[in-house]
Amino acid sequence: MRRTALNSTARRSATLSGLGLLAITALSGCALGGGGGGGGNGGGGDDGGEPVTLQFQSLAFQDTTIAATEDIADTWNADNPDVQVEIIQGSWDNVQDQLVTQFQGGTAPDIIHYESAAIMSFAEQGYLADLSDTLSDEVMASVSDDVWGTVTSSDGAIIAAPTLMQSYVVFANADALEDAGVAVPTGETMTWDEFAEIARATTGDDTYGVAWGLRSPTATVMNMALNFGGTFFEGEGEEATINVGDAELEVPRRIHSMAYEDQSIDPVSLTQSGTDALPGFFGGTSAMFFGGNFYAQQISESAPEDFNWVVLPPLEGSEGIAQAANPQTLSVPAESDNAEAAGEFINYFMNAENQAALAQGDWLIPASAEAREVVATETGGENGWDVILQTAEALTVAPFQSASGYVQWRDQVATPALQQYFADEISIDELQSQLQEGYSS
Repeated sequence: MRRTALNSTARRSATLSGLGLLAITALSGCALGGGGGGGGNGGGGDDGGEPVTLQFQSLAFQDTTIAATEDIADTWNADNPDVQVEIIQGSWDNVQDQLVTQFQGGTAPDIIHYESAAIMSFAEQGYLADLSDTLSDEVMASVSDDVWGTVTSSDGAIIAAPTLMQSYVVFANADALEDAGVAVPTGETMTWDEFAEIARATTGDDTYGVAWGLRSPTATVMNMALNFGGTFFEGEGEEATINVGDAELEVPRRIHSMAYEDQSIDPVSLTQSGTDALPGFFGGTSAMFFGGNFYAQQISESAPEDFNWVVLPPLEGSEGIAQAANPQTLSVPAESDNAEAAGEFINYFMNAENQAALAQGDWLIPASAEAREVVATETGGENGWDVILQTAEALTVAPFQSASGYVQWRDQVATPALQQYFADEISIDELQSQLQEGYSS
């Protein structure tokens, strides 16, 4: 689960390259402690030799998150002189290609930071260790079964620990809603119909109800489709099939209707990234903004001082408020010389206090329920954290995460087709045909 570019913090791109296979298949020969190759020094520690050095390739990029990660490693190192963690700074921009090279050359670091939808492609190739016997009972209990499902193979092997997640939310200018005579929703959820009504009510001669950055629309559509039971895929791996029906088309149909029938979505924003669409929200040309929850950071830091913003209740469709979980992850190479020690560090990394510090640094949602409680206490639920943390309960594994060829279909078929549809260049039937016929496992 990655974040799109945000101002000087340069949020990472959501496009994955490289392997492009997301099948969740049985892992063979990937138990912890597999010998040979891999990063780290091996040996040492308990027999009086040199300390074990664990290479931890971290993708943290914000100053606050880098500092939190370094603090976790420093505290571990102080308490564990026989097992020292060395942080290697990686980048979301090239991690996929880098890991391909590292795995093929036997030089992968002992601990790999990535995301569940992408790391599964390496699991399929047998490159990742099964963490089932190393992750502590406390860690296992702190994360929901739905989220564990995003990092679990078809034979039950756990190939990563889920750390931070994101959800999609609606941000609103509370003053703009009040000026339009609209009460700010305060219920547990907000239906899509209510959302559309608010957007219509706040649209005027020079203003729009929503700024919605949809330059890269597939993630939004695939995640929010679960609100209406839209799964797109059935089966796993090479056996996966695609089915684009009414449920899968409901979200793009509603977006298109808001844009071209109600004219309540800023048409310029449809061609922009979320970051590019934010200034219109700040400047009053739109009353609401739709995007990943992490945009709360930029809004809190960059919006005008008197900008009165809120996070609206989670969007609810006919099947509830479910969204796809694609957590950031920590994995261990199957061939690491130090797999057991790496697993112990991951247990430490996953404790509630550590996860809460990382979450607040990155403005993301901890996969750990205990960590979410810490964040709720430390933030007081302000700056949208109350609603953002609430959405974690509905994050679940999505069928597309186990379909071979998903990434290629997403980049080469779904994204251009949705862009055409949101530009009003093709019909809903043509969109359905392109999405359905463009997939091949």
